[in-house]
Amino acid sequence: MASGFERGAVVLLLDLDTVARHERVDAFQHALDLSVPNDVEHEDPDAELHARFDMWRVGAVDLVEVHSTGFQVRRTEKHLRSLRERPVVSVSLQTGGTGRVEFGGRQQFLGPDDVYVQHEVCARTYGWSGSGASQAVLIDAERLGLPVESVVEAGFRLRASPMYDLVLGHLRGLWRDPALLEADPGAPALSDATVGLVRALLVSAAHDPGDPPVRVAMDDTLLTRILAYLRRHLTEPDLTPERVAAEHAMSRRHLYAVLGRAGISLEQWLIEQRLERARALLASPSYRGLTVAAVAARCGFGSASHFTRRFRAAYGLTPREWRRHAENEAVAKASLVLSRAAGPLAFVPAVSSADAAVLVPGPAGDVPPPESDRG
Repeated sequence: MASGFERGAVVLLLDLDTVARHERVDAFQHALDLSVPNDVEHEDPDAELHARFDMWRVGAVDLVEVHSTGFQVRRTEKHLRSLRERPVVSVSLQTGGTGRVEFGGRQQFLGPDDVYVQHEVCARTYGWSGSGASQAVLIDAERLGLPVESVVEAGFRLRASPMYDLVLGHLRGLWRDPALLEADPGAPALSDATVGLVRALLVSAAHDPGDPPVRVAMDDTLLTRILAYLRRHLTEPDLTPERVAAEHAMSRRHLYAVLGRAGISLEQWLIEQRLERARALLASPSYRGLTVAAVAARCGFGSASHFTRRFRAAYGLTPREWRRHAENEAVAKASLVLSRAAGPLAFVPAVSSADAAVLVPGPAGDVPPPESDRG
């Protein structure tokens, strides 16, 4: 029985720490010119420049993360003559520092709760002061299927859309572990959902709520919005069909019909998702101190005994048996790591499960449970 998932490989586009200081300005410019030409100004070109660009491919979208000292990139009408054959629309989050964008005579400052959308075929100035960071999802403009004017108009009105918080949460979710998503078999479906949500956000922001394009976009993304809502509130025991239906201004019968057309049984889907989350917590060394009952409660199950029955029916093991199985696998992996490091003739002592918890960390972002949950 597998205890984890394969991970994708990050593509390192640029790391100025590996470049000689006198070549860093040119290396930064070259990295940007590989996609779209820009004029680049560094805040202090005489100081030590730092920048790192990483990229992951999740289905049909690219995720690019940038960490850099202060800079400003300016794209002019001259640069637009050298666009790539298939331009992209970038959907960005400012994860470090304060971003600043100037476009069409308007200026906007970007913080951690701002979604910034930019069409590649538009002239603009963008950057930040001091050390900063951004995370961008790049979507093929043709696949997005919206006129440039709609993207531009929506870009300054995104917060007016009722879709804004949903899309912001979705984007943050993509960035929790892009390497894991990249290798997941569901990556193509996830990228389709991402494109659909971004399209709906832009249409919603660019038009009045009652306009036909908005209604079409909202209808087209209804299933995606429902599933995103379910995932966001997955661990809440009161996540009932009535609550989900009310949140999306629909009847319970309509909710079941929408899910049914996608082959989804709401109750079964919730149980499967909660069980998968519980299985991950039970296998994580960071949560080894949680009792089975505490894991059940954290994953939305009201009863530990009900959770145990469901878990055994799904995986053929009780939660405690699965936890022991995962611990044994961690011990085996840690011993293998030590034996490889020590060499073929070295003696490798047995590794305890406590040592393995140190040698083999849990999933990214794991936080040890509070004392009140420890058993």
